Parts: sequence; structure tokens; C-alpha cells
Amino acid sequence: MQGALPMVPLTIEGYAVLHQMFRFRWAEWRKLPQEQKNAVLVEAHSALSQMESDGLSAIYSILGHKADLMFVHFRNSFDELNAAEVRIANLAISDFLEPSGSYVSMIELGLYESTIKLYRSLTERGVEPHSDEWKREVEETCARQKQAMSPRLFPKIPGSRYVCFYPMDRKRGESKNWYTLPIEDRGRQLNEHGTVGRRYADTVRQIITGSIGFDDWEWGVDLFSDDPLVYKKLISEMRYDEVSAVYSDFGTFYIGVRRHPEELEGFLSSGAPDSK
Repeated sequence: MQGALPMVPLTIEGYAVLHQMFRFRWAEWRKLPQEQKNAVLVEAHSALSQMESDGLSAIYSILGHKADLMFVHFRNSFDELNAAEVRIANLAISDFLEPSGSYVSMIELGLYESTIKLYRSLTERGVEPHSDEWKREVEETCARQKQAMSPRLFPKIPGSRYVCFYPMDRKRGESKNWYTLPIEDRGRQLNEHGTVGRRYADTVRQIITGSIGFDDWEWGVDLFSDDPLVYKKLISEMRYDEVSAVYSDFGTFYIGVRRHPEELEGFLSSGAPDSK
């Protein structure tokens, strides 16, 4: 369409993120002599406490059959994520952890409003898309936004009692395709969607991660709160927005309770339901 703005919105990225989901091998754990259990727990407590101390790793006990434990890591790079993953794999407790899922992504903020404003300005001035001048102004805009949004891009994992994590896509079907909409329409829908989320800002901390090119879905969503009921209310209300009702698909939901390393002994001593 003549005069249309470029399709791709600008984004800024922060921490690399890894979610690790595990089933715990309860039957094998119960057979282990108490002396060996104690040694495993001492080592795990030491390592996991160190990893948690800077606020960039957290452990959650997962409700339901999908997993028993979920580890979440925020790091500066994929190399550091890999180091965290390998460190856990080298702990004796990993002999009882059976991977049931994982998710790789990066904290992402979409800049639809800034993108549209910038693209309009460049187009009106006759700047050729993807020219050196265009790229320079794009880079300057992203740098300014990244500096201003640094606390949202590089946060500590919230200390809330509960987490809700799920992946999602924008539809690319024959009749409904998010990626064929003009950038202005997408920006409008996301702004309306965000208005709902902001009404819950006092009770929910939301962290969006981008995973296009990294994992099977396009985005990951973490919701942190001290009241799990708010997840139902927030997500239900958002489902009525156009962007969710028409253009979104959702993956597996995980609901977890925060477990600090010092709670592991009590958690593992309590055993597990037969269904797990």
C-alpha cells in the first residue's frame, strides 16, 4: 500500500531468560538413605542459595501434573544462562530431576508508539527506509529508550509468592494474520490491551519475554503476584480484547509457588501425591 509505514516494530531487549521445568523422581528419592539425602540437600542448598542471592534465579513448586519444580533464571547473556543450566545439572540433586519442559527467551519491550512516531517523521522527511540516516535514527531511538527503560529490561525476579507462566503466539492463519495488519492497527490493539494490564499493576508484576527464533512460541509471559486469583481475573478480562480474542494463541500454563533453597528439605520430606 502506497504511503504505508514499514511493518516491523522496534524492540529493546534486556536479560536473557531460561525457564526449566522438572518432574521429581519421588520413588527413587524415597529409597535413598537419609544420610545421602542430607548430603544432596546440603550441596543443593549451598549452590541454589548462591544462585538466588542476587535475585536472578528462583525456584517454584508447580501445581498439577505438568511438573514438580520450575527454575527461572535471568542472566546477561545466553552463555550465562547455559552456565546456570550446567551448574544445576552438575548437582547431585539433578539425578532426581527429570526435564519436562523448558523455555528460552529474552525480556522484551515493544516500541510501537515510538516506532510509529519515528517512521512517520522519517517518511515525511523523505528519508529512504534502511538508509544510513534511517538506521542511525533508529539506533539512537532504541538507545534512548533502552536507557530510560533499563529497570524494566534488567529487573530482579519479583519476590511474590506465586508465578503464572505461559507462552503465546500471534495468529498467522489464512483468515486472521496479525503480521499482515498495518503497524498502526497493531499498535492500537496493543495499547488497548495494555490498558487492562495497567489496571492490575498494584497486584501483578508482568514480565514479557520475546522468543522468536529462540523457542517454539513467539513470546513468554510471567505474572508474579501474592494472590493467584488475580491471574484468572486479569487473563479473563484480557481475553475480551481484540488482540487476544482474534489474534492470539496460548500454550501451556504453569502455576507455581515460590520455594527458597532453605525450604527444599521440608518440601522433599513431605513426599508427593501419587498422581505425580
